[in-house]
Amino acid sequence: MKKILFLFAICLLAAGSVSAQGYYYGPRRVVRRPPPRNQDDFYKVRFGITGGLNVANTVNAYSNYSTGTIAGFNAGLTLDIPLVYPLSFAPEVLYSQKGFTARGVDDAGNNVNFTQRNNYIDVPLLAKFRLSPTFSFLFGPQISFPVSTTQTFGSGFSSTDEEHFNTTNDATLLDGVVGVAFDLAPNVELRARYTIDLTQNDENTSLGGDYRNQVWQIGLGFKFQ
Repeated sequence: MKKILFLFAICLLAAGSVSAQGYYYGPRRVVRRPPPRNQDDFYKVRFGITGGLNVANTVNAYSNYSTGTIAGFNAGLTLDIPLVYPLSFAPEVLYSQKGFTARGVDDAGNNVNFTQRNNYIDVPLLAKFRLSPTFSFLFGPQISFPVSTTQTFGSGFSSTDEEHFNTTNDATLLDGVVGVAFDLAPNVELRARYTIDLTQNDENTSLGGDYRNQVWQIGLGFKFQ
């Protein structure tokens, strides 16, 4: 009988303790959190295709001219090789259109303008950091191989003809790249980047002067496993 009373007393004390906690701290809420994105998804090698818009200009060009932007495109193949979370290696091969417009006054005092379009094969070799399940930051070097240049001459010149140059024998350029990527879906990403030549290009420029390409890029990438 004493054992039964003793067990009954323990049950009353336990019930009173639970009731007191509910009184002072309120009822416990069950918080359901979404399951974290499986990190195993990160360690899958992915290849893909990409394409987008280039808005290009130049820096360090033509002291007698002011330069402006021109529009072009970029397109190519991508690869995402996981290293250690959250870092991966992201090499690419892109066909990229760059260039600029120029306006100014020549030595004779005439107002002149022309447009230069440069075509490159770009090979970005980027480090990619996943900062959140849907957002990544990229930066690294890029090797640019010149393919061709077209110059279109406007007012102020004796003609408005185009001049075409094959630039495949020109020296390759070293660029710097910084950008971000937003995952719109598991296999679709929105890409935004800025690239700039770290070395100057003074080849095939009839009006003289060194210049460096700079390009703002935006586009979509499609990834496959």
